[in-house]
This record gives sequence, structure tokens and C-alpha cells, in this order.
Amino acid sequence: FYVLDLLPERSFLRHLAGRGLRPLVVDWGAPGGKERKFDLTDYVAGRLESAFDAAFGLAGGPIGVAGYCMGGLFALALALRHPDETACLAVLATPWDFHAEQAPPARFFGLLADCLPLLCDDQGAFPVEMIQSLFFMLDPFSAERKFTRFAALDPNGDEARAFVALEDWVNDGVPLAAAVARDCARFWYGDNEPARGLWQIGGETVDPRRLRSPALVVLPNRDRIVPPSSAAPLAAALGGATVLRPPLGHVGMMSAARAPGMLWTAIADWLRARMGAR
Repeated sequence: FYVLDLLPERSFLRHLAGRGLRPLVVDWGAPGGKERKFDLTDYVAGRLESAFDAAFGLAGGPIGVAGYCMGGLFALALALRHPDETACLAVLATPWDFHAEQAPPARFFGLLADCLPLLCDDQGAFPVEMIQSLFFMLDPFSAERKFTRFAALDPNGDEARAFVALEDWVNDGVPLAAAVARDCARFWYGDNEPARGLWQIGGETVDPRRLRSPALVVLPNRDRIVPPSSAAPLAAALGGATVLRPPLGHVGMMSAARAPGMLWTAIADWLRARMGAR
């Protein structure tokens, strides 16, 4: 999770706290023995339910729920399961229509569901090296571009320090439980269930049209990982959602030096207006 708290001077979480909010974060870590058999329902209706109950108890009233990238899908499912206890929902760079822009690659990822037994390690998890390889396929030349830029930086400067911190995070991933990897590959990428109104958690369809709470959708318009065309249908389905379109990338929205002024303050102000300083 610590891309949200990358450095003291580049921390989305500290920025929210500085604006009077109390952000609580779920740190998933690597799946342990029991979690190796978890699927998406186990995480949302199990782990996240417990975290939600704890946060609700601390706040003493309805709370805001937020999610970044695939965490936004989890956050939406969680908010729908707690309509009376959710003050608002914020989803940041969250995919919804997985076939919107690159349907053939998405369907290729979907085919991985049938190959997962061969790709998982002997502990029943999808290795982080495989996850990184899939992200690399989205933009194979990104590594060359970013390290060319890095070579031109002052090695003792703030930008170089931030670059190294971000690379440490990128290369510090954790594996996915095999069933989670299977569900993501088959139901999201292969079958595009969220956009088709078919995705379920615990037997309940995750239908954004049922959300009663105010919603914020952030669509960074330079996002290569979750293109705006994939995330925008969620904003439309939520109906009446506030939409922010910062000129930032998927990772840059949480790590760029200009992110606080371009995005973070707007998110914090939106949250405060709907839930106060809980």
C-alpha cells in the first residue's frame, strides 16, 4: 500500500490527514497459509468486512470508503454491502469495462485462468514476477523511457530520490492467492463481468446503480494501466458521481510532485464535505 505514503513529502495519506481526515489503510501483504485459498468473495466479505466494522466503530458513524485501482472494485462491493454505514465512496483509477480499449489483450489475460495451475507456485499463489510481466506487456517500452529520464536527473536531487523510492515500491510486490488471480483473469478480463452487470460477491451482483451514497470517480487522463475509457463507464453507472480528470498517470496520481495541487486537495475537500473529519 505504501505508494500512498511513498515519502514524507510525497504522501497521499499524510495529505489527507493534514486536511483533517483520518485515513485508515488495509495492508494486504503476502497471502498467508489460510489466505492462499481465498477468492475475491473471501477478501471482500471476510477481510474487508472486518476492517469496515473496525473503522465504523472508531468513527462512531458512517464512514467514507475509497479504493485505488482494483481496490476501487473492492471498495464499491464493500459499500454496496453496507449502504447505511457508508457516507461516501471514492474510486481512483478503477477499471470497469475491461474490453473498452484493448479487448484482445484483455481476453488473452482471461485465457490465463485456465493456465493458472501451471503458473502458480508450489504454495498456491500467482507469483509477483508473473504479475510484473503482465503489466510490462501493457507498455513494453516504458522501462526504457523512464530509465532514460532517470539518467538525466541529479543523482543527489529530490527527483532522483523520489524515483528510487517509487522503483522500490514497484519491485516490492506480493503474490496473489491463486483463486484471486483466477477470478480476476476470468471474470474481469476474460468475461468483462463488471461492465456486463454479472460480477458477484457473495452471491450478490455488484451493481453501481444501487449505490445510495455520494460517489467520486477519479479518471487520470494519462493513465496507461487503466485507460479512461475503461474507468469512465463506472462513473456513468454510478449516476451523479463527481468526476475528476487530472492530467496525471496511473502511478503519478499517487507519486508525482504536482499530484497534491492537481488532485489530492480536491479529493480531501470532497471527502470532508461529505463525512467531516472522521
